[in-house]
Amino acid sequence: MKDAENDAAPGLFDIGLLDILVCPMTRTPLVYDAEAQELISEAAGVAYPIKQGVPVMLIGEARKL
Repeated sequence: MKDAENDAAPGLFDIGLLDILVCPMTRTPLVYDAEAQELISEAAGVAYPIKQGVPVMLIGEARKL
């Protein structure tokens, strides 16, 4: 029997990761923007891209909001 939670299609972000991911600048929780495929750090005022389902949590890759 397959585990439905781990059966996501390739390239889709696993929203369960929001429980453990934090902004590398502020160490605060992130908000998932499904339409833009970004993780938003409201505290830092930046958005981290999600590429092929993998969040790119590099400060240099963040987009200022």
